[in-house]
Amino acid sequence: MTIKDAKSLTALKNTQTDDEIMWSLYVVQTRFGHWYTGISTNVSRRFAEHQAGTGAKNLRGKGPLTLIFQQQVGSRSAATKLEIKIKRLTKAQKREYVNSSQTGIKTQ
Repeated sequence: MTIKDAKSLTALKNTQTDDEIMWSLYVVQTRFGHWYTGISTNVSRRFAEHQAGTGAKNLRGKGPLTLIFQQQVGSRSAATKLEIKIKRLTKAQKREYVNSSQTGIKTQ
């Protein structure tokens, strides 16, 4: 086996389909108390991007930010659908969802 073949095999092993990647929903709170909902495959990396100002434009200049909730959802499709549902809720309904979610990881 050549080095090129070994690299190809390694690349194939590291390739995952959308069904194999675990997506998470997360909620970030700004210093003004506003909540931002998003999805990611790596919440800690995405939160660091938000903190650095390289994430969503909506959060730039509104730090310090606090990660108040994260929940593993599954596929990207399921995470997107849940994100849309959460974004349509009022803040009181979002708070109720975050506080009552048994599967989520509450960080505040």
